[in-house]
Amino acid sequence: MGLFDFLTGNRSAPSGVARVSVEELRARLLAHNRDTSPWQVRDGAPEGVDLVAEWRIVDAAWYEIFARAGLEKVFQVLMKFDAARGEVRAVDREWTVQWTAGVPSLSLATSGFRGQKTEVSFGTAYAFREEDLSYGKVYEYRFNTAEIKEPIRETVLANGWGWKGVAFSKL
Repeated sequence: MGLFDFLTGNRSAPSGVARVSVEELRARLLAHNRDTSPWQVRDGAPEGVDLVAEWRIVDAAWYEIFARAGLEKVFQVLMKFDAARGEVRAVDREWTVQWTAGVPSLSLATSGFRGQKTEVSFGTAYAFREEDLSYGKVYEYRFNTAEIKEPIRETVLANGWGWKGVAFSKL
């Protein structure tokens, strides 16, 4: 594996693993969605791609957690299926979030990012609790781009497809 492949996460389709159809791969990637996960996989038609994996920043059940954590960026993985090559082409994208009265407002970052990215952010807040005025941990968070990318890449490879992280070429 070369340095570029290491940095972009590129992996060839594993030998000996039968490749499933595009429809089956799509269904298996969408099966990652669960209520307890801070990220989701959704249809990518609005972005002109097949699927998008992203933090659930606009989900009412999650945006309070993201707001408390002071999350300022939204991370997305845009994916396109290349059936002829048997690979999923993926590019990372980042958005800026502005919080207004605890509700997220998304805007494309002026210092926007497109390519391949690995980022980890974490934090813990301690304060007096309103309920009983005791002092303690109010919340703890950890956001890691690998939490989104790794399960998706593993699913792609386990189903006989390759993973191609693109930075400069067309998705």
